[in-house]
Amino acid sequence: MPLVSIIMPAHNSERFIGMAIDSVIAQTYTHWELIVVNDSSTDRTCEIVRQYEQRDKRISLHDADYHNGMPSAPRNTGVRLAKGRFISFLDSDDIWASTKLAEQVPLFEDDKVVVVYSNYEKMDEEGHRNNRIVRAPRRLNYAILLRGNAIGNLTGIYDTQKVGKVKIKDIHHEDYVMWLEILSKGGIGLNTNTSTALYRLSKTGVSRHKQRLLTWQWHIYRNIIHLSVAQSVKYYLFYAYYGLKKYLI
Repeated sequence: MPLVSIIMPAHNSERFIGMAIDSVIAQTYTHWELIVVNDSSTDRTCEIVRQYEQRDKRISLHDADYHNGMPSAPRNTGVRLAKGRFISFLDSDDIWASTKLAEQVPLFEDDKVVVVYSNYEKMDEEGHRNNRIVRAPRRLNYAILLRGNAIGNLTGIYDTQKVGKVKIKDIHHEDYVMWLEILSKGGIGLNTNTSTALYRLSKTGVSRHKQRLLTWQWHIYRNIIHLSVAQSVKYYLFYAYYGLKKYLI
């Protein structure tokens, strides 16, 4: 059983982080390490994590190497500390299904597969669910992913033996650029075709600000991966269309 490193950024997460950690502890795939990276919390977040740390040696708490107000800082700290062959991400207010890792890790036996991901279900801030499942394509490559981020970051996992560790850029939509960089190396992504996670919709989350998201996406196409204007317009329209479909779920 290869080791899976799970990276969890945490900023003032006392309300939900216990549920997120419990969902990791409940995994039927047991060979994992959970790296919780504190990003300047001022509430009881660290106290709660230390209680888990004392009970389970697979859990560790660290401070972010630097601070920039974005998830890239704590995630990069987690990537640096990760000892596992596989790297995955779980935000401190989201939840995994107990079979998430057990379903995903075996799919890496295919040499072409460098990323595995799943569908996920939306829940509101209070945890209420209504079968709002966001479904991703069965297979992804770099060209398909350019149309928009089909990988829910809370479901994604990648193989460092095939692509190495990937540093996350200090930009908005950093997770999308990371998955693009991984697939640009020539491998494919594969969906378990199951729903393995619950994504909590925050009343103050950036996903609520659609105009900002569109601006960030254009910046990625033109200034990060350096597409032409024509290519950027093409993929931008794909992104807007699929983003709207995802939002309406």
